[in-house]
Amino acid sequence: MSKKPLSPPLTSTLLTPLVVSELTALYSHSSRHYHSLTHIVTLLSALHTHLPLFTDAPAIEAAIWFHDAIYDTRAPPSQNEIQSAALAVSLLRDSVDADRLHRIKVMIEATASHSVPSLEDLRSKDPGHLEDAKMFLDMDLGILAADEGEYAEYEKGVREEYAWVGEGQWKEGRGKVLRSFLERERIYASDAFGPLWEGKARENLQRSLMALEPVIDGGAEGGERGNQAFERATTAP
Repeated sequence: MSKKPLSPPLTSTLLTPLVVSELTALYSHSSRHYHSLTHIVTLLSALHTHLPLFTDAPAIEAAIWFHDAIYDTRAPPSQNEIQSAALAVSLLRDSVDADRLHRIKVMIEATASHSVPSLEDLRSKDPGHLEDAKMFLDMDLGILAADEGEYAEYEKGVREEYAWVGEGQWKEGRGKVLRSFLERERIYASDAFGPLWEGKARENLQRSLMALEPVIDGGAEGGERGNQAFERATTAP
């Protein structure tokens, strides 16, 4: 997935300008090195590029805006995604119908594991909503299929977000992340993006895994919080 220019403009169909402004501030925090406003705009650009493929593009747009709104690398597994989804519900409940808001919530929560929710989970009978969820999750993982230079910048950014974790534990945890994706039958769930990205993503992940040096200290640095961080990170990019 190649990097898109910083367009479209920072607006949203379902979000008010005030909410967009508040989220923009969150994503612009100095602690954000990869999970930043650039990541959001890249996903919005991908959505707009492939707009005809989506059944409910405004819902996907909202899910993109909120999915990393809360991002604390020291948080327990899934807590960031649960809190980001809760923020979406609290800010959209007065303007978005309940069924659509539920789908937005479920899609945001699904980014914790990048496991595709079922139609039952989405409370929908429309197969298009399931395809929307697949494509949303795939776009969030699109960076794994980036060209080598952009992928290296992504890895650098994530490492900076986990700067508090010791190098030994980082290597141990990062290796676990990479292997977890390589062990999947399919990294990308959608027929729209899978054939385009699967091969390149596996190439990038395998190269990164091979580049990791052996962990000399057994990954003991970082303590229990480090263990929690990498328990979370094993299912998130």
